[in-house]
Amino acid sequence: MSASSDPLRRGLAYLGVGLLLVVGAFGGSWALAPDASVGGLDSNETTLVGVQGPGPNGNVTALDGTGDVLWSVGDIISYQDVSALDNGSVLATFAAGGYWSCGPYDPPCKRTGVRIIDPGPAPEVIWEWSYPVRTRKDSEVHDAEMLPSGNVLVADMEYESVFALNPKTGERVWTWNASDYYDAPADPTRSDWLHLNDADRIGEGRYLVSIRNENHLLVVERGEGVVEVVNEDGDSDVLNRQHNPHWLGEGAVLVADSENHRVVELHENETTGRWEVAWSVSEAGGIPFDWPRDADRLPNGHTLVTDSRNNRVVEMRRNGSVVASYVVPSLPYEADRVPYGERRGSPYGVERRGSDSPDRGIPGVSTLLAGARHVVPIPYWVSEIHLLAVGVALALWVRGGYLLVCGR
Repeated sequence: MSASSDPLRRGLAYLGVGLLLVVGAFGGSWALAPDASVGGLDSNETTLVGVQGPGPNGNVTALDGTGDVLWSVGDIISYQDVSALDNGSVLATFAAGGYWSCGPYDPPCKRTGVRIIDPGPAPEVIWEWSYPVRTRKDSEVHDAEMLPSGNVLVADMEYESVFALNPKTGERVWTWNASDYYDAPADPTRSDWLHLNDADRIGEGRYLVSIRNENHLLVVERGEGVVEVVNEDGDSDVLNRQHNPHWLGEGAVLVADSENHRVVELHENETTGRWEVAWSVSEAGGIPFDWPRDADRLPNGHTLVTDSRNNRVVEMRRNGSVVASYVVPSLPYEADRVPYGERRGSPYGVERRGSDSPDRGIPGVSTLLAGARHVVPIPYWVSEIHLLAVGVALALWVRGGYLLVCGR
């Protein structure tokens, strides 16, 4: 082959490397993911996972105790929160594109909301409530929960509110607006104002609400509004852009402390009234957490963690040693162990306060990124980026660096 064809061959090689790097970073299909399980549970155990993306890779997937896929449904922009209902179906929040019913926005548009999925024998969406959004980056439903009344509790980023929705009529029966507590911009739909990303029922008419951008957890009561604030001064050493808090009872909450790359249990100091770190862990199986976004305390005392940028869901003991770990491609958001979800689980005793050193004798998990932390943090809305364009840009950057070093 002539010498003039060498740059072309090198360019194609760099393009291939760039695309491989992108696929490696963002995760491939579930079927192509390597088997990186550690330990394992009874095959009758089920773990539901809501996968955010990127691109059209959003899905809800059920894994058995050995990490094998029981069923999966998806191929949309993203799924976030997932929870099993008493009848075996799954409640999930989502964002999807290609809608033509767009309200004030030009079609096709994106919509976000809540779905109910019937898992079998062929999984399908059997109910949906959604609304159109200008951009899913600023307006997205991250969390929903079925209430004992049969209504659905929704954490809404469009107007930064929490409301109870009647699924039969589509009408709201109760709403709490964050603007009742925080100073709101003129149009909350045009910015990622508070990023209200979670709302859980913790008692009769009592809800735990996560306000990510303020590093706050709020206890909101019907008729009263905000009655308690966890981390009131927004101290980022206590919570830093958290996700999916799990209320463990009065005076104790487990939180995925995302930007601090750890899982923490906060206890309320009975003397000072301040919430303090009672337990924390920043790695499992020898791999540092990278943007964990969910942590649930299980009835057996273990903690189930969705380690998003490491593309894994891991069950660990209190000291960080791994019970089971599963590769989950494409940025998992949340995982729930069926049938427990966030309904059960106890806080660690006060006498155990402080962080344990993880048991390094447990084998590490080999993930797509080999446990490496990302040099550049990937925002949650990265699924809007066209992966091929990123691959081409990366390949050109690599090629440019090569030419610069070689003096060409």
